Amino acid sequence: MTVKSYKKVFKQLKNKPAKMKKYIKHNAPLKREFGKGANRCRVCGSTKGMVTQYGINYCRRCFRLNAKKLGFKKYH
Repeated sequence: MTVKSYKKVFKQLKNKPAKMKKYIKHNAPLKREFGKGANRCRVCGSTKGMVTQYGINYCRRCFRLNAKKLGFKKYH
């Protein structure tokens, strides 16, 4: 379950606090400390193709778009 679809139900349950609490308990995404799901892209939120070197935390697609702004140069 993605984070977006997890929060869509909040509108329906905002007047029912007991049901909201139970929903969050069973459907909240896990906080990951290890593995692929631990790092998310700062721009798009993707977990695939991560560039974590130097603390950048961009996926490869967003890194290519923002590399010049970050000060990286392409050498041939």
